[in-house]
Amino acid sequence: METDSTVRPVHVGDFAIGDGRPFALIAGPCVIESESHALHMAEAIAIIARRRGIPCVFKASYDKANRSSLSSFRGPGLKEGLRILQTVKARTGLSVLSDVHAVEQVAPAAEVLDILQIPAFLCRQTDLLAAAARSGKPVNVKKGQFLAPWDIGPLVEKLEANGATDILLTERGVTHGYNRLVVDFRALAAMRSFGHPVVFDATHAVQEPGGLGHASGGNREHVPLLARAAVAVGIDALFLEVHDDPDHAKSDGPNMLRLDDLEDLLATLQAIDRVVKKPVS
Repeated sequence: METDSTVRPVHVGDFAIGDGRPFALIAGPCVIESESHALHMAEAIAIIARRRGIPCVFKASYDKANRSSLSSFRGPGLKEGLRILQTVKARTGLSVLSDVHAVEQVAPAAEVLDILQIPAFLCRQTDLLAAAARSGKPVNVKKGQFLAPWDIGPLVEKLEANGATDILLTERGVTHGYNRLVVDFRALAAMRSFGHPVVFDATHAVQEPGGLGHASGGNREHVPLLARAAVAVGIDALFLEVHDDPDHAKSDGPNMLRLDDLEDLLATLQAIDRVVKKPVS
């Protein structure tokens, strides 16, 4: 995926994503399980990212509104979740990202979050996209599993029409049969053609939505494989859900990367990224 000078870089904190730069990292647990756990994960990820010299955004959802079961853990909610994320920012210096699910969440979320994320199942919700765009914050749109890569175009138009300039587009696979997602790596180039940096979500791409009946399954052993392939294509940022004990996580455990495996994977990905983005003499 060649660097395109028409792709607008996205500025987050003191770094920028895209336009031929080394990939940035968006990482953290699926959901805020507790303040202490969020801080532990953010501090550990920050140390690894800084040691590797990788720009990093911490992610964790304050509310997982789309869960397989009514009894599934959803998180601390908007008010408490934003308080925790504000604490994470203050303690670690990391920028933070979380999902917004409704128009009324956008204003309070924008007071804390550095990037507003539109969940995959809500990516076509015009009012939500418009509100996020008007917040003035960078917006990361996760392409729905039900969309072809070129279907991201109308979503970009909605954001741009409402004033958004800092836009990230995330691929997380496409539905293929029951409880299975597949990744077409040509989609990354197709999505980037709309003029904004592209992110690859290597952990949700191995998810099996609803695959356990009461919850989603997944195959975390395939995360490194897909991440390596995406970086070889030339992505602008990598999205990874990471947990210190994913087998006992409160959400998306089967598809989350183990914290202990993060640094080695990033080292491999950086080596690939340097080759792919090396200027041609």
